[in-house]
Amino acid sequence: MTDHVDLFVIGAGSGGVRAARMSAQYGASVAIAEEFRIGGTCVIRGCIPKKFMVYAAGYGEGFEEAKGYGWLADNIRFDWATLIAAKDQEIDRLSGIYRRNLGNAGVSMYEERAEITGPNTVKLIPSGRIFTCGKILIATGGTPRKLGFDGEEHTITSNEVFHLDSIPKHIVINGGGFIACEFASIFAGLGVKTCLIYRRDTVLRGFDYDIRTHVHNELIRQGVRVVTHANIKAVKKAGDDLQVVLDTGVNIDCDQVMMATGRVPATDGLGLETAGVNTSRSGAVMVDEFGQTNISSIFAVGDVTDRIALTPVAIREGAAFADSEFGDRRHSFDHRDVASAVFTHPPVGSVGLSEHDAREEFGDIDIYKASFRPLRHTLSGSAEKYMMKLVVRASDQVVVGVHLVSDAAPEIIQVAAIAVKAGLTKAEWDETCAVHPTAAEELVLMREKYVPDPLEDGEAV
Repeated sequence: MTDHVDLFVIGAGSGGVRAARMSAQYGASVAIAEEFRIGGTCVIRGCIPKKFMVYAAGYGEGFEEAKGYGWLADNIRFDWATLIAAKDQEIDRLSGIYRRNLGNAGVSMYEERAEITGPNTVKLIPSGRIFTCGKILIATGGTPRKLGFDGEEHTITSNEVFHLDSIPKHIVINGGGFIACEFASIFAGLGVKTCLIYRRDTVLRGFDYDIRTHVHNELIRQGVRVVTHANIKAVKKAGDDLQVVLDTGVNIDCDQVMMATGRVPATDGLGLETAGVNTSRSGAVMVDEFGQTNISSIFAVGDVTDRIALTPVAIREGAAFADSEFGDRRHSFDHRDVASAVFTHPPVGSVGLSEHDAREEFGDIDIYKASFRPLRHTLSGSAEKYMMKLVVRASDQVVVGVHLVSDAAPEIIQVAAIAVKAGLTKAEWDETCAVHPTAAEELVLMREKYVPDPLEDGEAV
């Protein structure tokens, strides 16, 4: 049986769903296929369930800190099963909303794997149903990277961590990116003995170096054992326990190992070679500014491409695709100055250029930064510190980067991103009156330029 649609979307995550709904609302006939579960990584096994775990982990330290404010927080217990059940219920609700929204827009949904068999044809597996399509949009996202060492089958990834039957007693997390750091912070906050293995010297490569060192030190303060310059050589199973063998000769006994060494584009089995779609060395679908591949009828958005792997970016790319291909406004999403957050404890907010990248691009820059213990902790007794940093282009004093580590950093950075996107100068930031007492007021109160040591060079690894 062969059907025809104006648009066939492969992948019902955030980017694919947005593109499908908007295209249908413009009058296109649209079908969407999802191999796993409608909602995609962010809703089902990413941002949303992770944020629930971040909230849960924050209560542990919060109860302890509350004692400094007179609360008698004794005999507090955490129940993993309660968290997982509540999380599952909410994820079911959100997935249902995605499904209803697609249906209400008139999008036909197929919960099967889709394979591209030509520039304008798609085959569903296992049903064998064939579609001819005016356009094909690939929105399959990413998948956890596999390293291939002995015993990797005994490990879990971010796909499985949300479905563990019980909370680990001792977890080893391999990686130093945002997923690894977030889950190290989560499990440490839930009282789990936590070890982070990282092959370089400082976590969060790609972020501003001051953020990296601050988060690194905060993880250690939380009780996370951070082992650097090490790789997992093998994982051995002994009953219910595991032994992690490092290439440094050190062995670590634990009961759970989580791999968080990055994600790769989910392109296996898509039929890209058959269709002649160009991909990068990492397997990412190569696209132009409008999301179009080298095959004029095939497009891609989101983490499957070689652009920024963030849910809001995928949504904006999906919307721009629908506007351009089925609406009356051809445009592309501007990937400059996209804000991001890392939900460690405390979390990170970042937008614009790091100090290193700004020096590379502009040469002369001014740096303003502060590290301090927030007012809340003068009574809580916590040693947690915040960090705030502005990167300013010297030639015109435009603020080109904002980097924060604080409890409210993800919320603050959303507003700061507007200022960076608008190209406001340091003087315009300074003219803004502070809100007191807050941690965020530091952003409009920093006046003294930071002068780095000539020997400082923290960006190499």
